[in-house]
Amino acid sequence: MKTINSIANFKTTEKTFVTIGTFDGVHFGHQKILEKLVVEAKNAGKKSVLLTFFPHPRMVLQKDATIELINSIEERTKLLEKTGLDYLIIHPFSKEFSRMTALEFVRDILVNTFNISKLIIGYDHHFGKNREGNIEQLTEYSHVYDFKVEEIPAQDIDDVSVSSTKIRRALAAGNLKTANNYLGYHFMLNGKVINGKKLGGKIGYPTANIDIKEAYKLIPKTGVYVVKSSIENKTIFGMMNIGSRPTVNGKHQTIEVHFFDFNQDLYGKNLTIELIYFLRDEHKFDSVDSLILQLKKDEETARDYMKMNL
Repeated sequence: MKTINSIANFKTTEKTFVTIGTFDGVHFGHQKILEKLVVEAKNAGKKSVLLTFFPHPRMVLQKDATIELINSIEERTKLLEKTGLDYLIIHPFSKEFSRMTALEFVRDILVNTFNISKLIIGYDHHFGKNREGNIEQLTEYSHVYDFKVEEIPAQDIDDVSVSSTKIRRALAAGNLKTANNYLGYHFMLNGKVINGKKLGGKIGYPTANIDIKEAYKLIPKTGVYVVKSSIENKTIFGMMNIGSRPTVNGKHQTIEVHFFDFNQDLYGKNLTIELIYFLRDEHKFDSVDSLILQLKKDEETARDYMKMNL
């Protein structure tokens, strides 16, 4: 897959099969659309193209500082690399771009830039200024500019409609199993290991403190999770706490991972943490000793879960 930043940097003389969308989560429904795109393009001897956007349109049009995305743009790119796409075009979304009419979008981008042969889109797709473009307009333009349009019905994506919104809600509620089932992979957090207060080491549970740089990245419900990470090409399991550490009078949210059977300096390293299972909510314990007892129970539960399910 070749990743191209901006439509302006894309040039091709070959015919293309195209799909469009933010594809946040690259979830099970997205994967079905992309699989169809890639297979049909290959069978027709054409190139497959996904046009996606960053920042998210809501960040630009609504100045929505509260928006939480399932993937950072780096995570989304890595997930899309696995789909077999020929081209991923990440276009910088702007107010100026949003003012492009449906006709201008089809003529100037799909036809004149992408050299489109077929457009495959998900159910109820809208595009162009004020979201004026829809399946009916696309069909009309396709006759004028000689390309095909295929809309994938909602029922063909999944028996239960998969949406990024449902996944976000599941993660916010701590319903990790539902979220991971919809995603088709483990929800992940990516960040750099930074210095913490080293309180975990003093009670026998040293932790790696993960700093997430993207303010828009969704952080799931506070609590304790079974997790895994790849460190120096080895899969290391552990448990992670998301929360404010109320037992030790913490003042702000942290993300801390204790890796099992592992003792290496991770400061400054970038880690991908995959969330496997939600263990429990965060609690304030009466004492540090009570917290230690609970951590031992958490570790035992986590190890048992790994033996039974992994």
